Amino acid sequence: MASPEPFRYKPIQRHLHWIIFALVAAAYLLINLHHHTARGTFIHGFTEHLHMVVGVFVLLLVLPRLWMRGKYGAPPIEPPMAMAARWFARVTHCALYAFLVVQPILGIAYRQLEGKSISLLGVTLLPSFVSHPNKELARELFFQYHSLLGTIFYWVIGLHILAALWHHFMRRDDTMKRMLGSSREAA
Repeated sequence: MASPEPFRYKPIQRHLHWIIFALVAAAYLLINLHHHTARGTFIHGFTEHLHMVVGVFVLLLVLPRLWMRGKYGAPPIEPPMAMAARWFARVTHCALYAFLVVQPILGIAYRQLEGKSISLLGVTLLPSFVSHPNKELARELFFQYHSLLGTIFYWVIGLHILAALWHHFMRRDDTMKRMLGSSREAA
């Protein structure tokens, strides 16, 4: 039996999109708060800790999201886009997915090489597997790239948001409706 609404993402895909969006926004908010608090204070350590936990959850949720994207694909955009625009959209989405996978892995690798675990409310989510921590190498090898990617992806995320708004307000296609769940019949 065909899906009653082939022009929309599956509900689980839409939910994961918005949950991951909220988690990424929270990760950025937390790390910015972290940078604006005094070292050694509770809030300084707490914001860093929550930032890491949120990153682990992003990674855990993006993996099934990628699987679903491979299995179900993306519903077609109406009216169809030109080939150059489709190519640009694919490149941007690949960059976003790469960020959602690589960024948490870099953060986890940094934490591991420091010899630290990742926990939430006293429950260890990921123990430290490194027997000989090397904080200097962790900073040089993983933290620097994690920070650089975080800065670059402010721009890629911004581009993604601007593209969605362009599709909705300028091109007037159903790109946003596919992810928001609005039907074409209602448009």
